[in-house]
Amino acid sequence: MTSEPNSGTPSTETLVGRRGLLIGGALAGAAAAGAASAQEQAPGMMPPLLSDSAPPPKSAGAIRPNRGSMLQGKVAVVTGAARGIGRAIAVEMAANGADVVVIDINGYVSPASNAKPATSGDMAETVRRIRELGRKCTPIKADIRNIGALRAAADQVEREYGRIDIVVADAAIQRWKPLLEMEDSDWRDVIDNNLNGTANTIRAFAPKMVARKYGRIIVLSSMQGKHGTKNAASYSASKWGIIGLMKSAALELGEHNITINALIPGLVDTELTQYEARYRNSIMENNGHPSANPTAQEAWDNRVPTVPLKVGWLEPDDISPAAVFLASDAAAMVTGAEYEVTGGDSAKDI
Repeated sequence: MTSEPNSGTPSTETLVGRRGLLIGGALAGAAAAGAASAQEQAPGMMPPLLSDSAPPPKSAGAIRPNRGSMLQGKVAVVTGAARGIGRAIAVEMAANGADVVVIDINGYVSPASNAKPATSGDMAETVRRIRELGRKCTPIKADIRNIGALRAAADQVEREYGRIDIVVADAAIQRWKPLLEMEDSDWRDVIDNNLNGTANTIRAFAPKMVARKYGRIIVLSSMQGKHGTKNAASYSASKWGIIGLMKSAALELGEHNITINALIPGLVDTELTQYEARYRNSIMENNGHPSANPTAQEAWDNRVPTVPLKVGWLEPDDISPAAVFLASDAAAMVTGAEYEVTGGDSAKDI
């Protein structure tokens, strides 16, 4: 991925160096995790307070090193994993010990997508990075709008890996066009891919988790799902809907020991945002006056003064550590929640 001069874009050759997460170190902590495994708690009994007794079965467990970054023995499924945030999450989970199944359409999605399509070469690069970390990885080409294809993928994962512990629903498209100028597909296809596709992902994979009474589901919303976006109504509506979907699913799936939470990124440097229409909108959001052909550097310089951590946008691997936490044992009591990763941009919202 290329970056504009002075954009602050780090190398993405490996997430391990950036995070300082060594698989060997994580493996060394696995024994401690096993020693802290929960014991059965009598129905209706409150767990002991301020004691060394074993925690109840659904707690986050005893304090131990690395518990928020240990995914050894876990199998994760990530949609939209060919590139961008999906790739970063898939690789980050592998860096923390998980085997990962990566799903993407690897091609054209809709005329309602402003971004260039992902390719089989993009997916191959994701697979390479995961296997380079010593983890198993299976790529699956599938369209998340096709729930039958996702159910077939769930069956395949269960056959090959014997379990599904973590599901990340990331795949999305975005359309920049005024509401009254949209073609029917500009509305329908964005909602169908982003909202219906996320629901399909949950409906296809969650039954496998229900059968095992364990699971972590993470859906990707957006700060654009928490406020309106001029000229991108279909995208904002789809991402707002994902938050409602997540909270409803949390109410239904909690009894099966399955958590579901939403990651809410701010502006992130991906193919979904690397084009003039997005740069122009970003500048206008800050009451700026974009040039006829705005560049990434122009958009970056315009945003930096308005973001508390003084970045124009985030990188995909700024988002992925939060996904690892939500997938880990440390997040056992976190469900129905929204986790904003925005560089502080969300501090300006109610």
